[in-house]
Parts: sequence; structure tokens; C-alpha cells
Amino acid sequence: MYQPLQKYPLIIIHIIIHFTCCCRIIFLLQHKLRLFKDGKLKFQVLEGEVYPPTVKEVGVDMHYPPHVPESHRFAVGHEAFGLVPGLMMYATIWLREHNRVCDVLKEVHPDWDDDRLFQTSRLILIGETIKIVIEDYVQHLSGYHFKLKFDPELLFKERFQYQNRIASEFNTLYHWHPLMPDAFHIQEQVYSYPQFVFNTSVVTTHGITNLVESFTKQIAGRVAGGRNVPPAVLMVALKSIENSRHMRYQSLNAYRKRFSMKPYISFEDLTGEKEMAAELEEMYGHVDAVELYPGLLVEKPRTNAIFGETMVEMGAPYSLKGLMGNPICSPEYWKPSTFGGSIGFNIINTASLQSLVCSNIKGPCPLASFHVPDIKDNGSNAINSSTAHSGSNDRNPTVLIRERTTEL
Repeated sequence: MYQPLQKYPLIIIHIIIHFTCCCRIIFLLQHKLRLFKDGKLKFQVLEGEVYPPTVKEVGVDMHYPPHVPESHRFAVGHEAFGLVPGLMMYATIWLREHNRVCDVLKEVHPDWDDDRLFQTSRLILIGETIKIVIEDYVQHLSGYHFKLKFDPELLFKERFQYQNRIASEFNTLYHWHPLMPDAFHIQEQVYSYPQFVFNTSVVTTHGITNLVESFTKQIAGRVAGGRNVPPAVLMVALKSIENSRHMRYQSLNAYRKRFSMKPYISFEDLTGEKEMAAELEEMYGHVDAVELYPGLLVEKPRTNAIFGETMVEMGAPYSLKGLMGNPICSPEYWKPSTFGGSIGFNIINTASLQSLVCSNIKGPCPLASFHVPDIKDNGSNAINSSTAHSGSNDRNPTVLIRERTTEL
């Protein structure tokens, strides 16, 4: 069964994948996705709402199985974003935001041509992404009690490399598939994995407002603590381990030492319990032999958190350095003129997940949060967020923790 962390919503899963790919959505396949008018990206209008164009309309390559109708094959900058509706939800929101920002810039700069409007809007969206990731997303996931702030000027007097690269280990530790639930609850419907995967009709049937609201309310799973990889994504974990071995990663304890953490002295010290500790000892022999990715998944979680210590203390520095290392954060670029003047600069500096959603939907704005609202404490250590309750003999039960993260 799915062990909940009550205040982490399902919406966080999709934002993890989407934000790590956001810049690619904006500039890959530019010429096929651009409208070449007023800086905007191509779109279609369905039931009065803006959505991405279809593959047939723009001629880009997307990964869709043969059974998906042409009308549901949406085209965006990442070929795999048709995989789950949550990714297409974010792609749609950012498409709307790009075109909205183009309208704002055109009103201030009526003399600008299409390319300048497009490129400046792209820079603004990159800035918005970094701002939201640091101040909303990393802030919440880290569990830090101090406030994170996106302020590139803090680094202007420091020696700092602005470059577009990440460490391979960071890519590996970011495989957070245990966050996935047993099923997906949207309004009054429950979707199983076969019903959910490659089903972009979920986006248009329910609409962006209802998707955001549903993903904010549904609780996400826990990454640390072990025994929490859903069967549908078990292969991802196996491939992550295979790749780690191919890349010849060091052990979990070796990375803990590198990041100024005390190495674990026993398997029980690592897991915080006896059963998994015994199984790990049988497989590895010594705690120093435990590999990075398996270690991150079985590590005892911090109190009311989805991660163990190693994930946070390794991941947060990698994440923040990668975000602040974007060239727009450098002294040469971080100024109003880069973003079309004070109005574009202000769009970045006031960005939040909530404002992003509210600026790009019609009607009342739903809560868009990484913190599940109004979940009553029923006194139990675990609840099941799925209608298909897992049995005690299930090989890979999904763990649902009681405090903190949503599915958004």
C-alpha cells in the first residue's frame, strides 16, 4: 500500500520532470513550433481554451503509440511529454504563459519584430522557471527551515561558473518514481496506469483547472524508506542501478563523506529498521558496499519527509548550483534590459507556481501548491490513496507518508 506523506501533492511529480526539461521545450524544434507572428508559439483552441497543436499540424516527432488518435497527439518541445497527462498539463500552462508574455512585451515594445519578442519571452520564462523551482519547489522538498531566495546578485562577488551542465550522479538521484501513486484521482474519476499513460484526452476532458486542483489534493508517495517502487515503474529503478554500475559510481557512504556527512556504520543505521537491514547485509556484506541509488531508496527518511538525509544534502546543492549557474543569472545578463525592461524583469521577480497557474486559466483559480491542503489527521501512520488497496503479499507496495507532499 501507498505510504503517504500527507503534505506532498501529486502535482510535484509532474513539475519535477517538467521543470528539469523546461528550457528544452522552449528552444528545441523552434521553427516547427513557432507561429512566427508576435513571438508566439503555435496553438489550437478547444472549447475556448488554448492547448498545444497536434503532431499532424506542425510535423514534429513525438513518442505516441499507434492507438493514440491523431487529434490527441499534442506536439510540444519534448518528444516524450505525451507519456502522462501531468506533463502535458505543464506544457500547456507554459505554452499559454509564453504567448501571454509575448502580448505583454508587444504592448510595451510595439516596434519589436517576431524574433525579438520570441527570444525575450523565452529568457523571461527561463527566469520564471528558476524562480519557481528555487522558492516554491526546492524550498518545500528540502524541508529547510530558512527561506530560500532567488537572487543572482548574491553571487556576483563570488567565483562562480555559469554553465549548462549537471553531474551524472545528480541525474541518477533525481529518479524519484516512488512518488508515483497506485492510481490517479481526477475529479470523480480514478485512472489506473494503463488508463493514464499516453492518454492526453485526460487534459482536454478535465481541463487545466481541474487537473491542477486534483493533483494538488492527491498525496504523493515517499522516496526513502524502501519497498515503495510501484510495479509499473520498477524497470526505471533497475535501469538506474545498471547505469550507475556502468558509470562506476562510488558507494553511498563514499558520497556521504564527500558531502560532509557521517558514513553509516551498519545496515540498521542506514535503514532505521531490522528487516531490510538483514536483506541488504545478505546482498552487500558490508554497509560500505551499498550502491548510491539503492541506498537512497532504502535510507531511513527524515521525520515527516519523503527523503533521507543523503538525498537532501546531495541533491539540494546540486540543484541550486545548477539553477544559479544558468547564464541569465550572470552579471552580464541579470539586468532589466535582458528581459525587455522593468516589466519583463518584474514578471520573473514576482513569479510563483500559484501566479503561473492563475495567469493562464479562465475563471476562478484553483490552489496550486506542493502542500496538500486540509488533510485531517486520522491518527494512523499510513493511509491508502488508491482505490485498489494493496495486499500484504504485494511485491512492491507503494508507501504513502502522512506529512507533507502533493502529487502536483
